[in-house]
Amino acid sequence: MKKYLFSIFLIFLLVLSLGCANQKIPEDGRLIVYATIPPQKEMIEAVGGDKVNVGILIPQGSDPHTADLKPNQLVELSKAKVYFMVGSGIEFEVKSIGKIRDLNKNMLVVDSSKGIELIEMAEHDHEAEEETHIETEGGKDPHIWTSLRNGKIMVQNIYEGLVLLDPENKDYYMKNRDDYLNRIDEADNYIKNELKDMDNRSFMIFHPSWGYYAKDYNLTQIAIEVEGKEPTLQSLARVIEEAKKENLKTIFVSPGFSSKAAEIITKEIGGRTEVIDPLAENYLENLKITTDKIKKK
Repeated sequence: MKKYLFSIFLIFLLVLSLGCANQKIPEDGRLIVYATIPPQKEMIEAVGGDKVNVGILIPQGSDPHTADLKPNQLVELSKAKVYFMVGSGIEFEVKSIGKIRDLNKNMLVVDSSKGIELIEMAEHDHEAEEETHIETEGGKDPHIWTSLRNGKIMVQNIYEGLVLLDPENKDYYMKNRDDYLNRIDEADNYIKNELKDMDNRSFMIFHPSWGYYAKDYNLTQIAIEVEGKEPTLQSLARVIEEAKKENLKTIFVSPGFSSKAAEIITKEIGGRTEVIDPLAENYLENLKITTDKIKKK
């Protein structure tokens, strides 16, 4: 009953809001486009150029595991021509995609992950006697965009979606796509060059959101979280032991998320925490910045 009443409330709020919002629709001819996370914004704007007006549902600094659709976002989505979902199993999308589709049945929905092979959400098993990796109950790793190889596939899916919606400007989108793909290749070459001589190829992180990046560049991501939860005292002791064994002095964390476990570990190993952001809007530059931090760990 509570869910039913909440749905009625949202519909009522939407109708009221649309009456005020219709005059705010851009009259510059740009396509109103929505995506889930900030890294997609750079991709879409790179391909769409001055023909798109891009909005994001999960702003930088928010948690895609716990975020919910807001009433004002429902209003904006009702005006969108296309929604580029990540499509890899992000919790926000799993619980919201039904509402989004029902809200605007004329809106094109594009799965940006089409053609990408998902990997397991592997977390380091600190409880085991030997160093192994286990698969979490969460299944596949949704953080596909941390791989530039996957990023190229996402850009192609974005290009195809824009062409389907606006075929008259296919050549424009194609040129923009090719230019951006070249920029991705340049960033990829930069990262390979920076990491090629790195001896210790392990890095320790609280939340395992860089699995695809690690896979691309032959790195080992050691996660502190165990199935999305803070580690137990026994597990924490093993993490500290492992950090000392691997001579790791940096624990990587996401912005806006404090972790007592990370603070305890850094104190015990005489290290520090360092922020790397998987949801930064400046997609290519952020991957370079992340690489520099991992290299100096």
